[in-house]
Amino acid sequence: MKVGDKAPEILGKDEQGRDIRLSDYKGHRLVLYFYPKDNTAGCTAEACSLRDSYEALQAEGYEVVGVSKDTADSHRKFKEKHALPFPLIADVNHELLETMGAWGEKTMYGKKVTGTIRTTFIINEDGIIEQILQGKQIKTKEHAEQILATLQSRPKGRA
Repeated sequence: MKVGDKAPEILGKDEQGRDIRLSDYKGHRLVLYFYPKDNTAGCTAEACSLRDSYEALQAEGYEVVGVSKDTADSHRKFKEKHALPFPLIADVNHELLETMGAWGEKTMYGKKVTGTIRTTFIINEDGIIEQILQGKQIKTKEHAEQILATLQSRPKGRA
């Protein structure tokens, strides 16, 4: 997926087993973020950054949805432990990860591995991808601030 593409309608099932669809967010902008693993240092920092700025993101018309290959049970525990107010999609077969280009080869500790590439998609009210942040562009502890900074330069509502 690239900027200007329409995001897929079916996103997956959240930690409660509910279907999450792009149309659920019609009229809102969406921060769809992909992260490697629940309860790891970077992923927890990123989720907590988004949690701490969730109201500010909502005030700008945004909703947040997280995605990883972890199970629904892992997501439930992660959400509860860190009081996350947004849904987490359990993409155990990495279908959405692959569709969105957030699954692939990366380097970890000097070795090539296949897995989740930390990626955030900013999607407009019409389901069109406006911006993509990926890999080292994302500062996990300040991720919400990064997103809010990009929003300050955009007009509210439809462009």
